[in-house]
Amino acid sequence: MRTHYLCLGLVLAGLASGSGGCLAVVAGAGAAGTVAYMRGDLEADEPHNLDAVYDATRAAMDTLQLSVLEGKTDKDALSATVAARDAEDKRVTVRLRAQTEQTTSISIRIGTFGNQTKANLIYNRIRENLRAAAGAAPPSPPHPATSPPAPAAPAQATPMAPGSPPPEQPLPSSAASPTPPAAANPPAAP
Repeated sequence: MRTHYLCLGLVLAGLASGSGGCLAVVAGAGAAGTVAYMRGDLEADEPHNLDAVYDATRAAMDTLQLSVLEGKTDKDALSATVAARDAEDKRVTVRLRAQTEQTTSISIRIGTFGNQTKANLIYNRIRENLRAAAGAAPPSPPHPATSPPAPAAPAQATPMAPGSPPPEQPLPSSAASPTPPAAANPPAAP
């Protein structure tokens, strides 16, 4: 048993030293996934399409008064890069990559070595913009593969043959566990 703990300790020490001491993982609230800050980059996945995340990123840059470098900013159907400069003339790079039609990976790097505080501020602003856009936009129709089944048509009365038993009807939820009549009306106290 002692050997198991020693091996586990060595493995954990090796993992910690392999990450360079620059690893912070935060479980995202609101089902946004996991946010990790590793080796100067903030990495996250958002449950939104690439276009929505790109628009939210551009709006975040404007709101935070970062100077977007138009010559270094581009977008196609699968990925996008938004480059900017902050007031300290440090480069801010946000890389977006479509994982699926409705999931986008975000990578934020500030300067050469990264700045976790600024990266978190930018990421939080992007998320706020995504929430605001989702609240303002009408809900999109569900994807056909994931849409719920159509509600069943109301049951039509079918003619019964004389002498046949009536069809079984489902019980309402309140009648699913009826109480015996004796328990329903307890005797009054004298």
